[in-house]
Amino acid sequence: VQLQASGGGSVQAGESLSLSCSASGRGFDDYAVGWFRQGSGITRDIVAAINRGGQDRWYEDFAKGRFTISRDDVKNTVYLHMNHLKPEDTAVYFCAAMTTWSGHYASSRYDFWGQGTQVTVSS
Repeated sequence: VQLQASGGGSVQAGESLSLSCSASGRGFDDYAVGWFRQGSGITRDIVAAINRGGQDRWYEDFAKGRFTISRDDVKNTVYLHMNHLKPEDTAVYFCAAMTTWSGHYASSRYDFWGQGTQVTVSS
């Protein structure tokens, strides 16, 4: 499966952005999908993940209450709605897909990655 993240941009603190992760190829609904972000460091940190079917959603602590992950398997797309953005949310955001749900918070468990989309939040 091939993934493409989009929807990034430059916003002011407190504003919102919605990111999309569009997939091509068959069987997208068989994959769990995670959103990661990479700031000034070299690591990609988990933001949120959603299992196949969408019944289970997992959020890193900083995302709880502000971000929402969802999926539309008809459109082969996973979304990340981000509210109340802060300057520290500035990063390149990536989506990734995995065939299991085990270890969904670990970047090493993901099999496919999309190109990132830049999110910049100004104070």
